[in-house]
Amino acid sequence: MRELKIGERVPMEAGGEAVVRKELGRGGQGIVYQVSYRGREYALKWYFVSRIRNPEAFRDNLRRNIEDGAPEDGKQFIWPLFLTKVNKGGAFGYLMQLAPWGYESFTDIYNGYRWEKPRRKGDPARKVKVRFASLDVMITAAINIVRAFRALHLAGKSYQDMNDGGFFIDTKTGDVLVCDCDNVAPDGQNFGIGGMPGFMAPEVVRGAAMPNVLTDRYSMAVVLFKLFFRGDPLEGSKVLKCVVMTEENDLIHYGKDPVFIYDPNNDSNRPVRGVHDNVIRLWNIYPEFIREAFTISFTYGIQEPNARLIEKYWVQLMVQLKLDIIHCGCGRVAFSSTFEKKGEHTMVCQSCGSTIYILGVNSYELPLNAGANLYRCITEKNNDDFTTVTGTVVENRLKKGLFGIKNMTRKSWQATFPDQSVREVGPGKAVPIWKGLHIEFEPGLEGSILL
Repeated sequence: MRELKIGERVPMEAGGEAVVRKELGRGGQGIVYQVSYRGREYALKWYFVSRIRNPEAFRDNLRRNIEDGAPEDGKQFIWPLFLTKVNKGGAFGYLMQLAPWGYESFTDIYNGYRWEKPRRKGDPARKVKVRFASLDVMITAAINIVRAFRALHLAGKSYQDMNDGGFFIDTKTGDVLVCDCDNVAPDGQNFGIGGMPGFMAPEVVRGAAMPNVLTDRYSMAVVLFKLFFRGDPLEGSKVLKCVVMTEENDLIHYGKDPVFIYDPNNDSNRPVRGVHDNVIRLWNIYPEFIREAFTISFTYGIQEPNARLIEKYWVQLMVQLKLDIIHCGCGRVAFSSTFEKKGEHTMVCQSCGSTIYILGVNSYELPLNAGANLYRCITEKNNDDFTTVTGTVVENRLKKGLFGIKNMTRKSWQATFPDQSVREVGPGKAVPIWKGLHIEFEPGLEGSILL
């Protein structure tokens, strides 16, 4: 494939020409350029056609994806938009949206930094820290990753090449954009892409299966593990014994004999201090239900693709994890599992002695610290909106130290007090947090202060 030159004009199928402005990067499949087309700036991915197994079928699949459009109106995807014409040498490419300013690559987030080009010629490159604005934002990003792939799978497609270069994330908000969507195909079809080592499901590594929705679910669990624990779920002492990770060793450790680093029944691949310190430090910080989800994913889920957690369940777990963060008034921020238990559900902050009650709603448990929020996914049935606030924990203006749940919706709630009296909690009103209190958010959906 001939590389494109700055200023070169590339004919487009939709008419007109895209003008090459500069190179943005390159990888195994091709080169990405910034181009101008019809008065707007885009990214052009220009393929190494010799590395595509069936260029014609691959191009037809790209065209179908463009015609279908991205799932959910493209809110979370950098989707193929326009195809170029095929040149005399058989090369082609497609245009997509440029990653918006303020988004960081997953790779840089995982590494914790990125290199910024010098502003003046001759100056050294600058190492810039990349981190989430808060723990809440990181978990919001995890939820958005899962929701993006749920939308893709519900559309009957699979991603097939999930890796740490496949996401851009706004580290201030947790918004996610899935990129490299050219390998997306109808579930059950594949055009030669297997995936990246370390992210591929073991059956794909072994050559026993082609990428599909079930292998996507394995890869998604790897992405989430790396996001939370800053390490590889299968890279421990067993893998470190290999001085060089050849294709043969990749096949053994990631395909034929993969062992989760925290497999409860196999300690042959535990993380090594001095090498995997991030994983060792973070593993016990997270609540048990999160550790259990990853243990299932990389034990039963390795052997049996149908045992892998579905997207809906991951969303529920991530929402519960987001709710589980306690922002104590003394400034301490941590998961509830690190607070001292006072009874089965009530907790006490070891730093300031504050008592924190728990609100149980369906499968969710919400610590009721000052400023904690309730969301539509909690107070409305059949809803997974985890961003719209429907209630918040506030302190009584007249009685310091007395907290209540304020109704932030336009509907009234019904509160049943410990003496069995029932009162209406209208919009903007609050109900005190008392043991034995029950709140009916809507018919058939009730929350209780757990004792």
